[in-house]
Amino acid sequence: MNYAASAHPDIAAKLPGWRAIVLFALLLAGLGGLLGRGVYLQGIHDDFLQKKGDARYGRVIEISAHRGMITDRNGEPLAVSTPVESVWASPPDVEADRRQVKKLAQILGMDVEEVKNRLFNVSRDFVYLKRQLPPDQVERVVSLNIPGVLLQREYRRYYPAGEKAAQTLGFTGQDDNGQEGLELAFQGRLAGKPGSQRVIKDRRGHIVEDIGSLHAPKHGGDVTLSLDSRVQYLAYRELKSAVENHHARSGAAVVLDARSGEVLALANYPSYNPNNRVNVSSHAMRNRAVADLFEPGSTMKPFTVATAIEAGKVSPNTLINTENGVFTVGDRKIHDSHPESMMTVAQVIQKSSNVGAAKIALSLRSEALWQSFSDSGFGAPTGSNFPGEASGRLRDAKTWRPIEQATMSYGHGMSVNLLQLARAYTIFANDGELKPVSLLRLDAPAPGKRVFSSRTTRAMRDMLEMVVRADGTAPLAQVAGYRVAGKTGTAHKLENGRYVDRYVASFVGFAPVSNPRLVVAVMIDEPNNGQYYGGLVAAPVFSRVTDAALHALNVPNDAPLDNVIAPSANIVEEEV
Repeated sequence: MNYAASAHPDIAAKLPGWRAIVLFALLLAGLGGLLGRGVYLQGIHDDFLQKKGDARYGRVIEISAHRGMITDRNGEPLAVSTPVESVWASPPDVEADRRQVKKLAQILGMDVEEVKNRLFNVSRDFVYLKRQLPPDQVERVVSLNIPGVLLQREYRRYYPAGEKAAQTLGFTGQDDNGQEGLELAFQGRLAGKPGSQRVIKDRRGHIVEDIGSLHAPKHGGDVTLSLDSRVQYLAYRELKSAVENHHARSGAAVVLDARSGEVLALANYPSYNPNNRVNVSSHAMRNRAVADLFEPGSTMKPFTVATAIEAGKVSPNTLINTENGVFTVGDRKIHDSHPESMMTVAQVIQKSSNVGAAKIALSLRSEALWQSFSDSGFGAPTGSNFPGEASGRLRDAKTWRPIEQATMSYGHGMSVNLLQLARAYTIFANDGELKPVSLLRLDAPAPGKRVFSSRTTRAMRDMLEMVVRADGTAPLAQVAGYRVAGKTGTAHKLENGRYVDRYVASFVGFAPVSNPRLVVAVMIDEPNNGQYYGGLVAAPVFSRVTDAALHALNVPNDAPLDNVIAPSANIVEEEV
């Protein structure tokens, strides 16, 4: 007997039995709906829950790629990437009180408000706080144990050669991408491609599970340069000494392998430390050997004379009336420092006669002289592909007036960069072939382009060797134990269309003359210590660099060790 019904007959009478059945059915339907929904979400359409889970705990992090190494031709490292840590944050996961934020800002050397803005006022899941930190700072950040503030492995570029090759190598930015120099030129080869990885993090931002790699990083390739670290150091050392001793504005030096055209050294001064570029001026970062243009002065005379010899106009022994050192062309006068009434063509080179060079140039068609200069590489890039290389200026022969043709014979009215000038002298070191320059080590020399005949260039070698004798313009370029040939250059600087009393002193030469191995070019900009002639300022630098480099490369002697002859009391100076 139902107790409730017997106790309350009125209630039992008022509650029909079907209501219990309906209620049970509704409960069963609700349970079925929940079960169906669960099956749908978990088994059929689980994207929603996965996305929500991933949004809360899943992250895709970047895996940095290692940038390739730059080495010299002998495998010595010139640029390497070292691992460093960067501090980043996932703002949605950050949990930090005011004191922790203040300490974090102090450790990172940042403004407190800036740190707060990056942590709490951004909608992104990833923000950098500070990149490429030293180890002591990293340890202090880790000790704070702030949820959502994490470390990421990156790479920082280090340059073992420091300031000695700074402008040539260039540098990378914070993302380890090339910004200047060879780092920029070979960016495509050196740069790697970062990978990515999916991970799960806990509520404090720590990685608790590595789900798997989405893309593996692709590390950059190594680059082997033509540079020789030993020769680079020697060139930089002597260049620095000369610039400081002569109180010059700047200087540059180039050393080429005479046989292959490979660049063994490309030095500049003043320089900078690429490992610490704080407050570095743009002046110090310029690679003057390729980016700065100057009038080559008398270093162009050998090309004028070689053109005339090739054309059959003169020979080394041809006498030139040098007009006692004064020659009038139109309404302009050309002067020589040491007046002579007559000179042979060889003496025009040895004593650097402007009058003799001008007369030889005027005996040629302007188009022929222009073609010879152009074939020698002037007025065009060297092909080094160095970023920012200047191509120089060589005006069309159709625009030349007689006075311009005359002055261009000794390097006025045109402009070159030092690498271009050094490359041109490979013609005299290679029996008339102009060699392509290379900043990469070559397995075999590339073929050159013939400009002059072997007969002409051998005659020019003899004349250029006379330049460094005691009665030439560059006896200070002599090297003990080696025969040396070359040419001095001294030129006024051109500013705002006018020549001013500031000078560029230069010397270009090669050694040993019997079997040339090196071409060395030196340029000193604005020497300001009482001397400015190429034979007094640039030639001694050439001598010291060439001497040290030949010994470093174990090049056999081709002259007695006592072959250096002291210059006469007054070194022959060239007119500028």
